[in-house]
Parts: sequence; C-alpha cells; structure tokens
Amino acid sequence: MPTDYLKKILTARVYDVARETELDFAPNLSAKLKHQVYLKREDLQSVFSFKLRGAYNKMAQLDASERARGVITASAGNHAQGVSLSAQRLGLRALIVLPVTTPQLKVDAIRARGGNQVEIVQHGDSYSDAYAFASALALERGLTFIHPFDDPLVIAGQGTIGMEILRQHGAKPLDAIFVAVGGGGLISGIAAYVKQIRPEVRIVGVQMVDSDAMARSVEAGERVLLSEVGLFSDGTAVKQVGVETFRLARLLVDEFIRVDTDQVCAAIKDVFLDTRSVLEPAGALSVAGMKAYAATQAGSAQTYIAIACGANMNFERLRFVAERTEVGEAKEAIFAVTIPEQRGSFKRFCALIGKRNVTEFNYRISDALEAHIFVGISTSRKGDNQLIAAEFVAHGFAAVDLSHDDIAADHIRHMVGGKSALASDERLYRFEFPERPGALMAFLNAIGPAWNISLFHYRNQGQDYSRVLVGLQVPKEDHKACALALEALGYPHSEQTAHPAYRLFLG
Repeated sequence: MPTDYLKKILTARVYDVARETELDFAPNLSAKLKHQVYLKREDLQSVFSFKLRGAYNKMAQLDASERARGVITASAGNHAQGVSLSAQRLGLRALIVLPVTTPQLKVDAIRARGGNQVEIVQHGDSYSDAYAFASALALERGLTFIHPFDDPLVIAGQGTIGMEILRQHGAKPLDAIFVAVGGGGLISGIAAYVKQIRPEVRIVGVQMVDSDAMARSVEAGERVLLSEVGLFSDGTAVKQVGVETFRLARLLVDEFIRVDTDQVCAAIKDVFLDTRSVLEPAGALSVAGMKAYAATQAGSAQTYIAIACGANMNFERLRFVAERTEVGEAKEAIFAVTIPEQRGSFKRFCALIGKRNVTEFNYRISDALEAHIFVGISTSRKGDNQLIAAEFVAHGFAAVDLSHDDIAADHIRHMVGGKSALASDERLYRFEFPERPGALMAFLNAIGPAWNISLFHYRNQGQDYSRVLVGLQVPKEDHKACALALEALGYPHSEQTAHPAYRLFLG
C-alpha cells in the first residue's frame, strides 16, 4: 500500500485556487438506478474541471531554479487551464502544447486565464501527440515539465477529491466510487487516499471503448500503447498511461468498465436532469460507467459516488449529444425497412407502427419495385429494438436494426434522398405536424390513395410541432383538389417546389 501518498494528499497545496466542491445527492439518477447516487461536483471549480488541483500543487512546490526556467505542459485542455491559472497566480511563464483537436472553448479559456504569462502551441491529433512534442520542447528550451497525470504531486493534488468525499460522506455506507480514466492521475489520487481510509469501498475506473489504455494495460500486466484513440471524450483520449499511474491503478483499482459514445451522451442528459449542468463527455464518463455497473447489481440498494470531473463542453457539440442520447438511453431504435413500392404499403407500414411514437422518418422514391425507409421509433426498454424488428419481418417488411450503428447514426440518416427519375409530377410541401400520436395517420388519411408520396423527411425535435418535408406526385389537373385536401387537413403548410436547394439536390 503506497502510504507515502497519504501525507502528500493531506499536505497538498490546492486550496489557494481550488475549493471543496459539493457532494450532491442525485434524486433522478437514484430513482432510475434504484441505488443512492451522489455526484462529486468538480464541474463547479473555477476552471470547470478538477485539473487545477494537481497542476497548482505541483507548480506551487517548484524550487526557485525551476520557476525561473518557466514551465511547459501538454494537455487535452483541462489540465492546461489549471497550468494557465496557476502560472498567472504564481507569476510563472508557461508554454502549453494542445492537440489541434482541443475544443475552441478550452483554447479560449486557457488564453483568458493565463494572460501574458502563457504561450499556446497546438500540435497533433491527441494528447499523446502533443505530449511527445512538448517533451522535445522541454529539453530544447530547458523548461520544467508539468505532467498532467504521471507525477506524484499532481496525483496527490487530485487525491484531495478522495479526501473531501470521505469527509463529506462521513461514516455512512459507501459501496463504490466511479472515476473517469484517461492517463490515470485522478483515479490514482482518489484510490491512494480512499483505499487507506476505507479499503472496503470499491474504486471503479471508467473508460471509452476506443480509449481504454489503462484497462488494457492492467489486463496485460504492462503499459500498452494504443495506435489510435477515439476523440469524442477528448479529455481522456490518451494512447499510453503513466508509469506511476499504472503502478497505482494496478494495485488499487478494483475494476474497469468500458462504455460507448451513446452511453456517455445519455449520462450527460442524466446529470443535466439532476443538476441543470452540462458535463463534457469526459466529465460524464463516470456516470455512464456507474449506470452500466448498477445494471449488474441485483438485490438491496447500494450507495455510489460518481466524479463529475469536467464541464468544458463546446456548445456546438450539444446537437450531436442530443441526437445520440435517445439510443444511449434505449429510448430510440433505428431501422432500415424495405416495403413494396405500391400504393397503400406506406400506410400499411405506418399502421403496423401503431401508437409507438415515430422519432424520425426518411424516404425518397428511388426504385419501381421497392421502397427503402429510414425510421426511428421510441422505445421504453433495452431489447425493444429486437422485438420491433422481428414484428416488421413477421408482417413481410424486411428490416435491418441500425440502433447501435455509428455510420447510420452519424451519416446515413442525413443522406437519404437525391434526385429520382421516378418522381414525376412531384410537388414539395413543408408541414408543421402536431407532435402527438396519430398525426401521421391523419395526414395519410387526408391525402388518401390519390397522390403518391415520393419523399418524406421528419425528425422529432422535442417541440409541440415538428417540421416535415413531403413530396407528393400530383398531376397538373389535380393541383386544385390536392390544395383543398391539404387545407381541410388543417396542418400549417407551404409549398416549396420552387425552392432552389430542392431544385439542386432533389427535384
């Protein structure tokens, strides 16, 4: 047991810049998981991340010669904010190397916190690329390297989170603490403290399935170098963990859980519902792992703490997160369905969907015999997607379940369409459908079998009304009758047949 860390953590100099963050009960997550859930709110630090603890603890303890030379670091963004703020507070010069993939939000924050004390260089696609470049610069310029995780003083600074948790939670039962893992500094520090005071508490590391260097290293018994890492959770995108963090994690961490992008997006929403705060992917990683772990724990309720370790989320990423959340929560299933290209088959397929809520519908006429439809359907539990697919097949509609297919979710759903030689006499309409069950069937009943649907695009946007784009094949002599039928339907609509984008790409 690394008892030397206990003293390092107890004497760490973090509270000049950091504060003791709240340990908040999460009522919605607790009810959902049927366990007592608490969130350690490191997202509430001044830099919206725990990283300033370790950075300042290291920099505050540099000797005079190390301070005079200036410091350098490599970071995916959050550690750099800690170094930047610490440099400004301590009056040090700092060179910070960031991957080019670092969200602009973090880059701007680093500049703002460091002012004239900080110089920023961007290099490489991941933290590991930036680290290699920064290491070379440190030797070349004689700078003091401030490692983001593989340094005992940095680890001890992060370990003060474990100290706070045990003080705040007291002697009450505590079954497990869930921690996001990139290079391993956070989990090493927390485990080094908690395992000496409360050894019965499980320490569970959580990693992305495509950035799991620590889990692989522990399994292999040696540090593993990943050739590539996923960048969705940029704060944990590390190709190789540290020597010291590997030693501590191998000794003290009870287990590792891997989660995917959809699970992390769902966790971001879960935390938002409890706190109204939006975590970055790395910040919600622990919650995603906690949910996966809780699903395996039958019996009496347990008590869990998840570290909400960062909230430096680019606003532009929220659209992607919201899109993927429904699948991650098992609230949406996505299918590619083939139906006969004949009058009435579309309506028959919609009748089969019944009262299930349709979240998305993409269709473009392209074949004289078969129609291929991209459809999203609301679900209530895991496994519903398989049952729905089987029901489609049983009724004669070939179906491919795309619910967990990244290519379909990220790209194909937006590419259904194009110009079609079969779309003669097509007129394009934009509707506002009321967001309620039966709205689509009301529309289909209004147009009846008279006019063929040649294009249909709908996506639920979480509003009372949804905008729907529809192509109808209406011969010239039926224009007036079609207009009257659509007016009788009562849905707000406008004709868009002359729209230039439609003419370029679809018409």
